[in-house]
Amino acid sequence: MEKKLNDLSADELHKLIGRNVARLRKEGKLSQLELSLEMGNKSPSLLSSAEVYKNKRHFNITQLHKIAKVLNVNICDFFEENS
Repeated sequence: MEKKLNDLSADELHKLIGRNVARLRKEGKLSQLELSLEMGNKSPSLLSSAEVYKNKRHFNITQLHKIAKVLNVNICDFFEENS
């Protein structure tokens, strides 16, 4: 049985969000560098680390808002469990 979103630990939630950002970015046919530049970053390092939750790097709400705008998706899409 799959856990409900509210039952996920913080680590599990960050991993879920990272997977969804990566999936939606790929569906939008953008590289990590392209999305990073669109967000106003000079490097894709945050994006690449946060997508896989490396060293516990994760997206904050402001970053998710920017990503949703660039990808033209609903911010709620980052919290979908069936990806």
